[in-house]
Amino acid sequence: MAGEAGTGDCLAWAARDASGTLLPYRFTRRALRGDDVSLRITHCGVCYADVLWTRNKIGDSKYPLVPGHEIVGVVTATGSGVKDLRAGDHVGVGTYVNSCRECVYCNEFSEVFCSKGAIRTFNSVDSDGTITKGGYSSYIVVHERQVMFRELGLQVCGFSMNSGITVYSPMMRHKMNQPGKSLGVVGLGGLGHLAVKFGKAFGLQVTVFSTSESKKGEALDLLGADKFVISSNKQEMESLANSLDFIVDTASGHHPFDPYMSLLKAHGVLVLVGFPGEVRLSPLSLLYGRRLLLHHCRLYIDRVLAC
Repeated sequence: MAGEAGTGDCLAWAARDASGTLLPYRFTRRALRGDDVSLRITHCGVCYADVLWTRNKIGDSKYPLVPGHEIVGVVTATGSGVKDLRAGDHVGVGTYVNSCRECVYCNEFSEVFCSKGAIRTFNSVDSDGTITKGGYSSYIVVHERQVMFRELGLQVCGFSMNSGITVYSPMMRHKMNQPGKSLGVVGLGGLGHLAVKFGKAFGLQVTVFSTSESKKGEALDLLGADKFVISSNKQEMESLANSLDFIVDTASGHHPFDPYMSLLKAHGVLVLVGFPGEVRLSPLSLLYGRRLLLHHCRLYIDRVLAC
């Protein structure tokens, strides 16, 4: 990486402006403290959030910006107060790297809701006043409570630091791990793939809903879904009314919600993990059958469920 801009021992790819173009960059990580862990990054997943912030789509990007929050690697050093981690451990780091560790949420191990503001893996102000920089880099220093053990191979774990836990967490929270129950998965992108795989692993009957006929073979043959439905086919949708216990909606494009709510059984739950521009539905979709529509924001995932 000859000619990197900046100075320091950490090599990275950084965006300098809202074009989002990533260029080589050098900088220095903060010093290791007693409750910190330093790890050499071996793999980092690519998330759409990386695109949003490198291109300043949220409006708060701090340049130079090093993205990446689906990090896995090998521990190289630990602070004097760290007891459960040691050099050589294979670990992961997700969307957050620090928090106040004093408020009611931190005491409940829900640091993502930290009253003083959880510190994100990149583009966030750290406790020492520096701006955090993410996993498109050679190494990272984080608080020990934000490090997760992983037993799988490093190369397959990066995605689970965000996209995997984005669907796993609400599925566990809303008891979608009941064999024999029925699950609908809306959309077959990165999140949808994982929702189908988790659903089948939990013993659920899985139906995939998509606007694209080309996804049918992938859903049924590759991922093992039980049914595939073109969501624009009104007759096919109506034939499945009151048939599903759960729905995980991973779609971020504009789409109607009433047709999906009508597919739920009484007390059914639809969890939205995508980011459509708006959510519109009739109150009757909720009142009939005591159905629930819940939003489980992918940036605020329960850390404890990732372990």
